[in-house]
Amino acid sequence: MDFFDRFKIWVLAISLVLNCGCGFYLPGSYPHKYAVGDPLSVKVNSLTSIDTEIPFSYYSLPFCQPLGGVKDSAENLGELLMGDRIENSPYQFKMYNNESDIFLCRTDPLTADNFKLLKERIDEMYQVNLILDNLPAIRYTKKDEFFLRWTGYPVGIKVQEMYYVFNHLKFTVLVHKYEETNVARVMGTGDAAEMIPTIGNGGSDVPGYMVVGFEVVPCSIMHNADSVKNLKMFEKYPSPIKCDPTTVSMSVKEGQPIVFTYEIAFEESDIKWPSRWDAYLKMEGSKVHWFSILNSLMVITFLAGIVLVIFLRTVRRDLTRYEELDKEAQAQMNEELSGWKLVVGDVFRTPSNPALLCIMVGDGVQILGMAVVTILFAALGFMSPASRGTLITGMLFFYMILGVLAGYVAVRLWRTISSGDHKGWVSVAWKAACFFPGIAFLILTILNFLLWGSHSTGAIPFSLFVILLLLWFCISVPLTLFGGYLGAKAPPIEFPVRTNQIPREIPPQKYPSWLLVLGAGTLPFGTLFIELFFIMSSLWMGRVYYVFGFLFIVLILLVVVCAEVSLVLTYMHLCVEDWKWWWKSFFASGSVAIYIFLYSVNYLVFDLKSLSGPVSASLYLGYSLFMVTAIMLATGTVGFLSSFWFVHYLFSSVKLD
Repeated sequence: MDFFDRFKIWVLAISLVLNCGCGFYLPGSYPHKYAVGDPLSVKVNSLTSIDTEIPFSYYSLPFCQPLGGVKDSAENLGELLMGDRIENSPYQFKMYNNESDIFLCRTDPLTADNFKLLKERIDEMYQVNLILDNLPAIRYTKKDEFFLRWTGYPVGIKVQEMYYVFNHLKFTVLVHKYEETNVARVMGTGDAAEMIPTIGNGGSDVPGYMVVGFEVVPCSIMHNADSVKNLKMFEKYPSPIKCDPTTVSMSVKEGQPIVFTYEIAFEESDIKWPSRWDAYLKMEGSKVHWFSILNSLMVITFLAGIVLVIFLRTVRRDLTRYEELDKEAQAQMNEELSGWKLVVGDVFRTPSNPALLCIMVGDGVQILGMAVVTILFAALGFMSPASRGTLITGMLFFYMILGVLAGYVAVRLWRTISSGDHKGWVSVAWKAACFFPGIAFLILTILNFLLWGSHSTGAIPFSLFVILLLLWFCISVPLTLFGGYLGAKAPPIEFPVRTNQIPREIPPQKYPSWLLVLGAGTLPFGTLFIELFFIMSSLWMGRVYYVFGFLFIVLILLVVVCAEVSLVLTYMHLCVEDWKWWWKSFFASGSVAIYIFLYSVNYLVFDLKSLSGPVSASLYLGYSLFMVTAIMLATGTVGFLSSFWFVHYLFSSVKLD
């Protein structure tokens, strides 16, 4: 056996030990083996509604509480920021023990406030979200010969001005026999299988099961409240309960108690543990995603053709003609210059508000880097929905780490524009560290006050606010300042031509330049508007979005289109002797944010028609504004950097006096 084979065996052995014999699974996705009779605990998440987009605690309504009291489950930063509040529930199962007619509790008579609140939550179509072994409860409904999947179940339903609550739940838990994993099974047979022993859980002789599905059918049943006065939780209900989801009978009335019951059935399933999330992540409309990518490729090809014409036919032709002339002819030609060659003495003139431009470009690089790395990790499966909150937590982590890049780019660009001046780099780096996070904190604070006023679980607790501020000022800001220090030490980019002391007058244009800049944003928007619909549906319609592979491809295509659009527009401005290209190149691609915001408003009006109340609309528009600000900085940075490279290359290719 050669050295390479031995090395592979040792790597496999170490990996197997680190994975505790559970096989090779991604973070947050280890299987849990339950023996027959082992307890299973159901957890509850926040009540959610696509009508309000404001989450509330499960126990804000008069539901049964667990015997040992309500306890919060371990939560990460991402879960808290998303408004998830996972708590224990009174529902208890035993593995592979089918039970029916289980009494849960009899609530106190409904007070006027509880009665009013329950009716409001039913009117606003709030859903109860249960979790078992990290799987959300799923509900199936039939419509026109098709089965629709829903996560969670409604609190109740309104029928002919009467309100009914779903007080009986029929649970079905799908289980699969536990299969031991070892190196031989993962990697096949051979020397590795002979040399490395199987590491299994103790007591592997005992048959075990894994939870691979969790389904719920809600029913509204009129229980006799007097007959359960002396019953304790989990005892047998006095009479058989027949769950019929097509009929409702438990009406909500002020001053009357509600009796809650449930039943549980276990079914062995062919679904294997790695495939248990397929029911939630079934990718519908894959052809639409491919159409989106094809549409983007057509736009890119069209723009690439224009860029090719600019480079090969126009720029190269001009440069070749100029180089073939002798000195006298060159001098004569300099007197008869036209187009972009006329602005040689002004093209690198310092733009207005140079510090702000450097700060925005630095923050744009940071946001773009965070998006690329996060989506790449998600596409590789490291941020699965099984690990709640990891996507948001990962975004925060990568954003803070990439503060080094933001400081470096902002300060080095500042030194380039200011001709190598060292002064002011600390101020630029500090402002780069505070510009976008400051906007984000302002928007989130205003929205948080709205959520606090609504007593929503979506409100960020004060303690979390303090943690976010500490992360900002203790990690992100120092890293950005360190990046700024590196940028100050790096040599500035030298301009290939000198700048005249007196600025050249820009001739009057046929069309205002801002009109071209605004119009340029339509092309990048055309590459992503189809994918944008799926993202918006995931954010606001409660659908799971997990096609990060498609999203990564669309992101790369968006970057290419933004670069091409800005480059073409910059060349057009230079050809009409408009040397003020700095900000125009930024907003040529950054203007896509305007169209995304308009699309968000359109989505609110036509797709979220049921969104009720000014608070919900304010939340939607606030989060949309936050999103488009980040997109504007990222896309604008791509456009500016591509145009900066193009202009530098163009004027360094020919020497004009």
